[in-house]
Amino acid sequence: MSNTEENRLGGRLARYARVGTAVGGLAARFAGERVLGIPLERERHAAELRAALGGLKGPLMKVAQLLSTIPDALPREYVAELSQLQADAPSMGWPFVKRRMAAELGPTWQAKFRSFERAAAAAASLGQVHKAVGLDDRRLACKLQYPDMASAVEADLRQLRLIFALFERSDSAISTTKIHQEISARLREELDYELESRHASLYRAMLADTPGVHVPAVVPELSTKRLLTLEWVEGRRILDHVADHPEQRNELAMNMFRAWYVPFYYYGVIHGDPHLGNYTVRPDGSINLLDFGCIRVFHPSFVKGVIDLYNALRAEDEEAAVEAYRTWGFANPSKELVSVLNIWARFVYAPIMDDRTRKIEETNAGHYGRETAEKVHAQLRRVGGVEVPREFVFMDRAAIGLGSVFLHLKAEVNWYRLFQDLIKDFDVTALEQRQTTALTRHGVPLPA
Repeated sequence: MSNTEENRLGGRLARYARVGTAVGGLAARFAGERVLGIPLERERHAAELRAALGGLKGPLMKVAQLLSTIPDALPREYVAELSQLQADAPSMGWPFVKRRMAAELGPTWQAKFRSFERAAAAAASLGQVHKAVGLDDRRLACKLQYPDMASAVEADLRQLRLIFALFERSDSAISTTKIHQEISARLREELDYELESRHASLYRAMLADTPGVHVPAVVPELSTKRLLTLEWVEGRRILDHVADHPEQRNELAMNMFRAWYVPFYYYGVIHGDPHLGNYTVRPDGSINLLDFGCIRVFHPSFVKGVIDLYNALRAEDEEAAVEAYRTWGFANPSKELVSVLNIWARFVYAPIMDDRTRKIEETNAGHYGRETAEKVHAQLRRVGGVEVPREFVFMDRAAIGLGSVFLHLKAEVNWYRLFQDLIKDFDVTALEQRQTTALTRHGVPLPA
């Protein structure tokens, strides 16, 4: 076995041991609750689970963020605690950064920059960002992946499967098989910075004519599979900006809406991670979109299904709703199941149902969302459960994640008009042609 293989195996085994111990404790207590009748203090144990996992970099934190937008995939006590895992992992020191950069760009890598800051400007889940200046005097952001992240991702995904299996044994409301498949596929993609660079170039093209949105250019000659270099764009955190410029709340919300949904309704592509750290705000209220690791490409028929479900809900057309859910990937949905799914759909679609200016929180407030999720969960158990299709996971995450952003902004917007402007000329054949042309040009795989 080579040293590289030993290191990879060693990293994975260490990860399995650390995560496995925490998950094993959960399994033992869960078994005690189920078999012996010993009550499981979920809030306390969830906090213990987070404490046990808190020193680990990245993947589990990203998984927790995803799970927080999938109604009752796990009990909310666990999602609440896991979502507090810190996004800012300890940064790599300068000696380690030098070795990593040499591995990516060669031993003379420093000669390819006019300057390169030793201290990381930001540390995230899978890598850290360094400011630099190129030989052409462009300011740059160099995202360098942490070591052994592939091992970390595989270890965490294996343990996530065990966590899902544990809860499915006692609660049949939601089958998580396809949720796990989808999360696994997207996390593995996030490890490939060459793919992310193509995603970034695709987004720059898709949003080129969209006002209020900026996408930094990729610097391909300084990018590899584990190093992504983009132009540095200045901006502030959204909540800091709004605190100083409350008059820009509505404009910011509309810019965010277009940044996420112009690519979806025009190209069938969605940014699956509306996390507050993935964009910044310029002084004029326009936004910088920064991270392109979690991108989902949908078949044009799915996009049509999203619009069809909206129209079915407005018209209270049950047959059209059944067909829309089938297009979404729900296998042979019964009318009884559709009536339950519609509870959640009406919650998600509520802001774009009425032609009026309104706040998101009229129907999308946190307490209402929890109440709706609990109602859906109970009804799903009653009708025999559901297997959530893979396509649902990131579409739902985008909708709920953006809703959370709009809640923070306290924006009052006519969401109906924004949505209608996007779909007024929708044609699935034209979408397919645009998608094929754009994705092929930028080297992004077409949907199966």
